[in-house]
Amino acid sequence: MEIQRSADRYQGDHGWLKTAHSFSFADYYDPKRMQWGALRVFNDDRIAAGQGFPTHPHRDMDIVTYVLDGKLEHKDSMGNHGVVDRYGVQYMSAGTGVRHSEFNASKTDPLHLVQMWVLPQHAGIAPAYGQHSFSAEQLRDRWLTIASGQTGVDAQIRLDADATFSAAEIEPGVEVRHTTAPGRRAFLFVAEGSPAVSVSGKDGVQRLEAGDAARIDAGEEIVVQGPGHVVLWDVDGAAA
Repeated sequence: MEIQRSADRYQGDHGWLKTAHSFSFADYYDPKRMQWGALRVFNDDRIAAGQGFPTHPHRDMDIVTYVLDGKLEHKDSMGNHGVVDRYGVQYMSAGTGVRHSEFNASKTDPLHLVQMWVLPQHAGIAPAYGQHSFSAEQLRDRWLTIASGQTGVDAQIRLDADATFSAAEIEPGVEVRHTTAPGRRAFLFVAEGSPAVSVSGKDGVQRLEAGDAARIDAGEEIVVQGPGHVVLWDVDGAAA
């Protein structure tokens, strides 16, 4: 289990956008942080009121955006338009190509989200979009499976990637577990944790605060103890 502390991520401040990248992205390049299995991008973004990303293109990537606080508005070249708030998810399979914009839907309040890209299993498929709202109760003290393209895993959102995205909001002293199967990897991120989340594995116990992450190898079981709001990717470890 390799720990990446919040302060060790790339940190960018563009005024309207404060961002932290767990992997190489845009102008940030780190050959040791290119991806983790099928997980290619994990960006922790805070967007000022009324601001956002103007229309831009994507292709051949599955993109999942999870709202931690605020309201996210999406528009794209397929004619989709939607807004999601806390615990809401927007999903886009860019496929053969799509153009979209992402904005803070509020004119007064900031927006906090994580945007995550996973490598699809097929290139050149038709683009697709979807969104779902979830509640704190659905995440309370359990893993809620939100998006997956993994064989045998049911989820509200279907990915083309061999990957599963889950989230949990864990109360103090409560534990949730995850075992990474042979040939797979996991990426655990602490979205919110006060004072810290406890993560136990074969190498002992780690204390993870908000913005910290753990990269977990195949065959390892972890025990995550609250309080905290955590997200988890279980991915094809061989994807490149």
